[in-house]
Amino acid sequence: MTKYLGRVIAALGLIVALALVWREDPRSVFALLRSAGPGLVLAAAVHVLPMLANARDWQTLIIGTGRPRLLTMLRLVWIRESVNSLLPVARIGGEIVSFRLLTRAGLRTSTAAASLVVDMQLTLISQLVFTLVGIAFLMGHATPGERQFAVEVLWGPALLTPLLAGFALIQHVGLFERLGRLFNRLTSGQIAALAGPSLRIDQSIKLIWRRHGVVLRYLFIWQPLQCLATSLEIWLALFFLGSEISFAEAVVLESLIQALSSAAFFVPGALGIQEGGFVLIGGALGLDPSVSLALAGARRLRDLLVFVPGLFAWQLATAHKRETSGIDGSENSAEHQYAEH
Repeated sequence: MTKYLGRVIAALGLIVALALVWREDPRSVFALLRSAGPGLVLAAAVHVLPMLANARDWQTLIIGTGRPRLLTMLRLVWIRESVNSLLPVARIGGEIVSFRLLTRAGLRTSTAAASLVVDMQLTLISQLVFTLVGIAFLMGHATPGERQFAVEVLWGPALLTPLLAGFALIQHVGLFERLGRLFNRLTSGQIAALAGPSLRIDQSIKLIWRRHGVVLRYLFIWQPLQCLATSLEIWLALFFLGSEISFAEAVVLESLIQALSSAAFFVPGALGIQEGGFVLIGGALGLDPSVSLALAGARRLRDLLVFVPGLFAWQLATAHKRETSGIDGSENSAEHQYAEH
């Protein structure tokens, strides 16, 4: 049922995106894309920079022996973003896939899960700050009408606040241990093996948060670098589309588009939402609607050039694991994955 609902939402989003292009002159939008040519491919290739920053900040959260190399983390980030961006998985399927790949690579279950949970926590915090910076810029440099738009956008960060509070709750109340005990009671003790892993996940999460230097570098070095790199994509794409805006305005545009796409996590690929967001936010920054839609098209081109190969990389990684399991003569069972020493 969920699969079909995702397809319906994606179809509706595609209709909205096409309607937006049709409302403007489609010929002007495609003419802009055609004139930009290879420049948009270069802008798409720049996406390796934010992925590299994300790979490094996620790597620093993994404690103990067996921490994957940076190139391995980059491949996991690539696969995670590809799954979340192109498949109807409510932007969490990528985390599940990367968790499985981490554990299959030999990382302890609790360590892999804790690194993903804290990575999501810190990313949400960073995104909230990034969005507030964009709104503050609009409030300080925009016209009265654009300031009103900035005030309306504030609803996005307001909706993120309960999520941040929930993550703080996870950190302090030992949620995974409590859930393990609850399920154990509900099943009359049949899944008691979950209690140990749940406790270890909670302990691992708390241990990461106690490494204040790692957390601060994540928030104030790696995440800002990631945000600036994604803004560089926007700035380059607009440059090749013939609309030269300041880098600060590109940061504003990217920050608000990210917030909008995150709020629309239930829409596969943010179809329609992203296109409407580019038109709305681009208009607040003085961009012509046809340029904004061409920029949205450039973002879709990036998805095709970067994330479609990422899905193939995921399938290759899964196939390689199956072949290895076949040679070894056995596949790791769920019990083996939970039994950590």
